[in-house]
Amino acid sequence: MAQVRDREATTRRILVAARHLFAENGYDHVTVRMIAAAAEANVALINRYFGSKARLFAEVLAGESTMESVIEGDLDLLPRRLAAHMAHRLSAGASDPIVRVIDRAGTSPEIRAVLRARVESAIAGPLGERLTGPGAEERALLAASIILGGGSLRRVLGADSLRGADPAYLEERLTAIFTACLLP
Repeated sequence: MAQVRDREATTRRILVAARHLFAENGYDHVTVRMIAAAAEANVALINRYFGSKARLFAEVLAGESTMESVIEGDLDLLPRRLAAHMAHRLSAGASDPIVRVIDRAGTSPEIRAVLRARVESAIAGPLGERLTGPGAEERALLAASIILGGGSLRRVLGADSLRGADPAYLEERLTAIFTACLLP
């Protein structure tokens, strides 16, 4: 009897496999064949569903984003929400799969373009749209630089550099930083 294909289930398996492999091995060291094998799919399906490894990577990032929910809500509480999100990411260390995916993303121009587009669509753009007053775009980019700086810190000092730090302490300090960045 022929196996019934379920595009949605196959897509989920591919995304789960890709997220795991990108987190463990880094974008540059993962092949579409490796993802296909882990997802029990074939390479042609991955290419049909996603078009390329870079687009699959972009989908993994989009599926893991929590920034939309952090940015939405009471504008007065935005610095606190950003700080809580950042404090969690920093104190979680390498245990957060999306943190590992981003930390191991690689430096190819193709991936830099994917990451740049994701920063603009998930962080800087939505923040800039929410802010009022002069310099909203610049203030949004300042906040995005703080968020992205956590990734740089992990890459330079190691993924566990702030793991175990008191999240409440980090949140308090980061709230002051985000407040300064976002005020007109």
